This record gives sequence, C-alpha cells and structure tokens, in this order.
Amino acid sequence: MKRITLFLSLLVALSLVLSACGGGAVTEAPAEPAESAATDAPAPVVEEPAAPSVLKVANTANITTWDPIASFSTEAAYMANVYEQLLRINPPGSAEQFTPLLAESWQSNADGTVWTFNLRPGVTFHDGEPMNADAVIKSLDAARTSGGASFIWWMVDSIEAVDDLTVQFNLSASAPIDLIASSLYGAWIVSPKALDAAAADENYWSNGIEAGTGPYVIESYVPDQEIVFQKYENYWGGWEAGQYDTVLVQIIPEALTQQQLLEAGDVDLVTSIPRDNYGTFKDNPDYTYLEEPSFFNYVGFFNTLRPPLDNAKVRQALSYAIPYDDIIALSVKGLGTQSRGPVPAGVWPWSPDVNQYTYDIDKAKELLAEAGYEGGGFSLRLTYAAENATHEAYAPLIKDAYAELGVDVTIEPIAFSQQWEEAKSDPANAQDMFLLLYWPTYSDAGSDNLWSMFYYTEKPFFNLSYWNNPDFNALVDEAIGLTVTDPSASQAKYVEAMNLLVEEAPGLFFFDTKAVFIIPKNIEGFQYNLNYPFVQYFFYELRPAN
Repeated sequence: MKRITLFLSLLVALSLVLSACGGGAVTEAPAEPAESAATDAPAPVVEEPAAPSVLKVANTANITTWDPIASFSTEAAYMANVYEQLLRINPPGSAEQFTPLLAESWQSNADGTVWTFNLRPGVTFHDGEPMNADAVIKSLDAARTSGGASFIWWMVDSIEAVDDLTVQFNLSASAPIDLIASSLYGAWIVSPKALDAAAADENYWSNGIEAGTGPYVIESYVPDQEIVFQKYENYWGGWEAGQYDTVLVQIIPEALTQQQLLEAGDVDLVTSIPRDNYGTFKDNPDYTYLEEPSFFNYVGFFNTLRPPLDNAKVRQALSYAIPYDDIIALSVKGLGTQSRGPVPAGVWPWSPDVNQYTYDIDKAKELLAEAGYEGGGFSLRLTYAAENATHEAYAPLIKDAYAELGVDVTIEPIAFSQQWEEAKSDPANAQDMFLLLYWPTYSDAGSDNLWSMFYYTEKPFFNLSYWNNPDFNALVDEAIGLTVTDPSASQAKYVEAMNLLVEEAPGLFFFDTKAVFIIPKNIEGFQYNLNYPFVQYFFYELRPAN
C-alpha cells in the first residue's frame, strides 16, 4: 500500500556547520627551578585525553514512530544513522551504483527472479546479537508483511537462508531487488531479539529504543525536543580521528529559529532556513552554496471522469495555459525545473527525451475551440493540501491563467486527509483538479511514480485522474519486466509511456524541486545523495576540516 503523506514542507535547505569542539594536548607548567638545574629532571609532560567531539544539530524532522518496521515518515533522518540496509545506492554519477553495507556482494540469475546476497561477517547489533541470515530474513519478512512500506516487496515469494551468511530472494516476477534493498523505507535490518520484544509489547519502541547495526546508538530521547546519539564503539566500519562521538539534535520546526541559532553559534548544523534568506549564505565566503536536483515532484490531476476534462484536447489546452516559469519563480523562488512527466530529474527512468508543454495561451485557446469550448465557459474546482505552502503560492497563478481562457477556477485548500478521502470515495463527483506533491519510495520512479499515479486498476491507489489507457499500462508492464534484464530497452519503453502520458495529459507536470545545501568551508565529508531525501546528512561521514 502506497504511503499517505500527511504533508511535506518542500525544499529542505541544509546548512552544515562545523562544531568548534575538540581537544588538544596540554602541557603542565614546569616546576620551579632548583639550585642546580643541571641535576633536575624535567617536569613530566601529561597529555589530557581528547575531549569528546560533539555535533549540535537543529532539525525540523519529528518522530512519528521509532519502530523501524513501521517507519514511513520524517524520522528517517535519524533512522539512517542508527540502522542499515543491505546496501546503499550512491548519488547519481558515482563510479559505482551501490555501496555495500550489511551485504558485501550480491548477484541475480539471468532473468532477475532469484537474488543472492552474501552478508558481511562479524557484524553485531547494538544489543549484542549477531547480524546473520536469520536476522536479515526476520527483518525483511516483517517489513514485507507488516511494514509501513511493505508494498515495495510485492514480488518476493520467499527469502531463504543458504547458510549463516547468505540469503536468497525468490521472486514471482523480475525486479531490481538491489534498488529495493537500498530503500530508505522498509529495508532496515533489525535485531531479532528486539523484534521479538516488540511483538510481545506494542509500546516497546516508544521511548527511543533502537536495535540497529549503524554507527550511532540513541542515548536519550525527549519527545518533540531532543535526541542524543552516541557512537557505537563496535561499529563494523571502524572509527577515525575527527569523527563525532556525540550528536545532539534539537527538534526545531521553525526555519527562522534554526537560522538564528546557527548564526548565534548555538548549533553547528541546521536543516532549514527561510528561502528568502539563502543569499545571506550564498555570498558568504565561509560557505559553499549548492543547488541540487531533488526526489520531489509537483503534479496535478485532472478528473478525467468528468466533462469537459474527459476530453483530451481540453486537458491539452489547460496544460498549454500553465505559466510554468512563473510558478517556479513565485512558489519556490526559482529553485526548481519544469518537469518532464512525473519522474523527477536524476531518478530512474527520467529522460530528456520526454516531451513538455510550454506556456502558449494562443495554442490553448485554439485547442479549446477545437474541443467545442471556444471562450471557455466552464468552471473547475481545484483542491490542494492546506498544509503545503508551495501549493498555496502557485494555485492562484493557475486560476489567473485559466481566466484568460474563460475558465473559472475555485480554489479550495483542505487538509490532505480530507482531500484524499474525497478523491478516493466518490471519483465521479470528486474535485476537478487535485494538486499533489509526490516522491518515489525508492530509486525507481517507473515502478513507483508512473505505476502508482497513472496505471489503471479497478481500485487505483494514487491514480487520482482515474485515467484508463491500456497502451500506457502495457508499456509500463513491459518496462518494469525489462528493468533488470535490459535496462536500455526498459527505459525506451518508459520514455514511450511517458510521452503518451504527456500527450494525453491526464495530469499537469509542474516542476521538480531543487534542494539547497549550505556547507561551511570548515567541514568535510558532506555528500548530497538524491536517493535519500529525508536524510540530510549521515553523521558518520562528517569530519572537521583540517
């Protein structure tokens, strides 16, 4: 079952700032010289132990659950420093696609229906239990049967232990298990002892208990206030001088407050500052300012069950009438790029060969006339999640643009849960337009975004346009089946499907967002990873610059 996101405050701006903490050797003052210096031994030099290195962080992310199986929200920012997957997908453009974590190597059979993972020996969970094949099977069986992101494992028939350090996945259909096993959700490997304890006590995880293999443990947790992480001394990856021993996270939802704490030196690292204030850091020689593509994509659905939106020419006209550049400039201060369909740039199977609409009001009027609606003359009801300020910013631009066509738009901000319920319960009478922020659960927006949002089934989950195109369905099915065995052919099928989608226009494809990172020059190790949008930073990677 695909997630229902409560809301996402888009465009997380990161500011990673080095803590000035650290200890050096201190020499005691020599003793008062005696009468005969030649016979006096020098005073002993005593080195004080290095002070623990502490990183202080302000983060917007709150905790919906500490249960690593149920987790499907913003606590992923912390989970990723405590738990690990079998492997981690690297940023686009990396020399290698994956970094081995709890698996050292993996391979599939020729048709991608049997995958074998060879586990890393000698790894222990934080509670002392060994990480082995049984632990992996227990974790992933729980994830695929009762996890918050259980749907990503739909193709797995069984997971078997070949031996103590080898697991085999048996699939009902070809699938990229390496991508799925690197997911930010539904792929954590958890101590079997803790899973048993949680099964016996539904409140087991409530107070910040954890049982991962990652580099940090949770030392303490005060709900809605702070989390203290301490390095796990027996971490399999080892430790080097300069890494942080302790990380103190304060949960600060207000972006301006985070900026004030940063500038006052009260925190070393923040995850959000107001967009209007980026320039404060962009032109500061002490920082590196980065704008990167993100996992997030703003789309809109037309209700294709209701006239006149059941007419493709009307939908095409409305797509040409959208002022894409103005929407990006106003709603996200230019920090976005116009979408090519619902797959975010940089995420499989995005392609520059997918077509786009451009703002062309004359073309829009021409198409409306061809469809029998010259001068417009109809009304539309547009809803968006009231929690999302970005929707709020650009919805009026849609209303104004459509007014030029003679189309009247009523804008209605409502709670996402209410919007969702209306769209699902009575499609034929639901809203005419539904604005949505979407992102893939793992790094495959073909089997997620394209399938979830526009593939037709009798009970579509996220296809809130209710569009039914058998040719699109067939192309997506073919592409999914070729992902492992012939990626080039798979992408070609996806491009064909996406161009059909753009042509038929059951939805509006507004923009892919950009993520902003403000990195101080005195910190090392930060690397942006598009594939993990809620993990702004991995503590283990950060170092003070020399």
